[in-house]
Formats: sequence, structure tokens, C-alpha cells
Amino acid sequence: MSTADALTIISSDIYATKDSFNSVLVDPSINFEREAGFAIQQLGKNDYMMKAAQNNRQAVVDAVTNVAAIGISLNPAKKQAYLVPRDNKICLDISYMGLMDLAQATGAVKWAQAALVYSSDTFALNGLDKAPNHTFDPFSKDRGEIVGVYVTIKTVHGEYLTHTMTIEDAYAIRDRSSAWKSSKSGPWKTDEGEMIKKTCVKQAYKYWPRTDRLDDAIHHLNTENGEGLAVLADAPTEKQKVTKISAREALKDEYDSLTPERQQIVTAVVNAATDRFNADDIIGAYEEYVGLTDDSERLGAWYFLPSNIRGALTKHKDSLQKKAA
Repeated sequence: MSTADALTIISSDIYATKDSFNSVLVDPSINFEREAGFAIQQLGKNDYMMKAAQNNRQAVVDAVTNVAAIGISLNPAKKQAYLVPRDNKICLDISYMGLMDLAQATGAVKWAQAALVYSSDTFALNGLDKAPNHTFDPFSKDRGEIVGVYVTIKTVHGEYLTHTMTIEDAYAIRDRSSAWKSSKSGPWKTDEGEMIKKTCVKQAYKYWPRTDRLDDAIHHLNTENGEGLAVLADAPTEKQKVTKISAREALKDEYDSLTPERQQIVTAVVNAATDRFNADDIIGAYEEYVGLTDDSERLGAWYFLPSNIRGALTKHKDSLQKKAA
């Protein structure tokens, strides 16, 4: 089958989603005809895209429908989201700019910006409610190596919140993601800077006012796109070959090793995961837990989570792995 014929078939699949697209549409400014056109344009870029689309036509339909359900646009000028080939199928990928645009569009924040920090830059935090100072020569051809990343938001009340990550922390999350573990290619290799920023935004959003659309976008990235942790930290015996009793003690030791500030983060996540579990939101509880990016914090949280919640999270993790297989 020629590429042109294949594109005609895929285009028919996309246009057939109009009713389902509009039934889940959360942002009336998003137009089906335009988004369908953007989708077809992206799929027709090369034979590799088309082959992935042909291999799993339902995945194309799901990706286009998710555009409506999340409320994000495929408009290349906005750089919010793209259709990309992954694991021999087409997926909806959301950029860090798309996540920040969602936060602004839903009223979670008034303004947001993410940036990389290089070794020759000067960067300084100015407290919790003020914007940081980041100075550098924008015309320099060599700013050194990347040493960190940050995202700063301005709240609707006019205050600033800044979240920072070292490059080591960003890479640690990358190394534990299922997408990185299972793929020889991908955005971490082709667009590393964008992925570093997105990693920081995904971590920072936990401290912003919550909105369903932003939650849905993060969940989509962590599950459907494999950007979440490849496994839960639910087996301390793999880290320390110990008995059940000493394993519990090891988890407590991990928590006790944290600073008071990090212990507060663990407590907040445990409370949030418990609240979501009690509200029959297993997916939300899972997202709260896997959002912890530090091994000690995750193990500390696992110590405090009740056994029924740990079991539910493990089952959900297993179902995600089976789905991805």
C-alpha cells in the first residue's frame, strides 16, 4: 500500500472520531476540523509515522480523542502537543509548554516559565515568594554543561513560586521511566532539554492549585506515554536482602534520614494518596505516590501507607505493565 493510500485510510479513521471527540471536549476553543487537519499533517510527515499509524489504527483514534479530553492543541505554532511514534504506535505527547499552558488556561497559575541552568550561568533563589535571579549571556556559544532546571510560576494572587531540580535529579527520574528503559530512541535522546524542563514542570505542579485537566495530562504522560516510574518502590527486600521485620525497619530508616522539609513532602503525599484512595480514585492515589522522585522519599512514603493502599497501588502498577506489554 502506498503512503498516500495509507494516509487516506488513517484520515478516514480520524474524521470518524468527530462525535466522540466533541462528546469529551473540555475546551470549546478547540475545533475538531482544525485538530484533525493538524493530526493528518503530522502523520503524513514520513513513512515511519505512517507505518506506526497503520500498525495500530485504534491508537491514532485514541490519541486524537485525548486531544479533546485533555484540552490541548496539535497546532504546531503553539508547540503544546504532538503525535509521535512510540512502541510501534502513535501516541499523544504533551510538551512542557503544553503543561504550563494548561495550568494557565485552567486558572491554576497566572504565568509560568521553565529554563535550564548552565554551569557558566548565575542563578540565585530569592525566597519562596519572589522570582529567582538567572543571569547569562544569551548569545554565548558555550554556556557550559547543564547543571539544573527550574520552573517559576506567578499565582493568581501575584506571588511567585519556584521549583528547582539538579540535573542529577532529572536524570534519576529519566533513568527510572519505563519509556527510557524500553526504548533505544525517544524524546530524551532527540529533545533532552525539553524533557528536562518537562520533568521539572511535572514535579512542580504538585505544589500548584490542582485542576482536572492538568491532572489528566500528567496521568496520560506517566501511563500511556511511559514517563512514570517503571516500577513502584514496593520491594525493599530487593534493595536490602532482609527479613520482613528488618525491611520495615529499613523503610523507617529511609524516612528518618530525610530532612524535616523532605519529611513534610512525604507526609503530604501520603495524605493525598490516602484521600484519593478513600475517594475510590486509585489512579489518583498512584499518581500521588509515583510523583515522589527521590528513592528515600518513596520508601519513606511506602512505610506510612496502609497495607490495603500499598496492595491497591501494586495491583494498579501491575495492570499498567500488562497493558504496556
